[in-house]
Amino acid sequence: MPEGPSLVILKEETARFVGQQIVEAGGNVRAIDPARLLGQSIVSLRTWGKHFLIELPNMALRIHFLLFGTYRVNEEREGKVPRLYLRTAEGDVLNFYACAIREIDTDLDSQYDWSADVMSDAWDPKQARKKLRACPDMLACDALLDQDIFSGVGNIIKNEVLFRIRVHPASTVGALPAPKLRALVEEARQYSFDFLGWKKQYVLKQHWLAHAKKICPRCDIPFTKAHLGRTNRRSFFCENCQKRYN
Repeated sequence: MPEGPSLVILKEETARFVGQQIVEAGGNVRAIDPARLLGQSIVSLRTWGKHFLIELPNMALRIHFLLFGTYRVNEEREGKVPRLYLRTAEGDVLNFYACAIREIDTDLDSQYDWSADVMSDAWDPKQARKKLRACPDMLACDALLDQDIFSGVGNIIKNEVLFRIRVHPASTVGALPAPKLRALVEEARQYSFDFLGWKKQYVLKQHWLAHAKKICPRCDIPFTKAHLGRTNRRSFFCENCQKRYN
């Protein structure tokens, strides 16, 4: 599943589409009628966590890439039918594959809490800490994947953040000492921007210390791999250097 930093890259790659008029639209999408997009100019392209938002004069589209969603700019995936494609009067084409698309209200600011987006200038760490303290029984691994608290954080960032701050994924939020709670919030944002920089340089995987790894680089012992929490996502962690707080 693309995480928040990947969608920031998508927004940057498609910036030139803003202001362009859609002259052709199609695909196997069923949730919307592509014909309604014709003649509309793209007002803005925004991201909120894992949502890519296309604002038009009369409607807005929310694109969620789910587990295997992808996109292509001015090229196609061979042998794949796009869920939606948009062609502009200037000749640019944007293709979306294996994603969920729905129409939403054009007033995006009333629908999204930008302060929860770890990649946003409006990110508010105080609000994140407040939300965490309101869920003392939540596991740390679930907290980082809660999009209402850390919009844009996915499983890679989750595993790397917990390894960085030396917290066991099955720790409960309410048991975390104040410095660890603060570190959890700070590193969720910091690692997201590190992720962004590494991905732009095509070296992201080279910097993974925990995610999908077998040996702890600090302790030189095997990592534990488990599906934890209500999210049941894969966690990679060291039983020695990542303390469990309960």
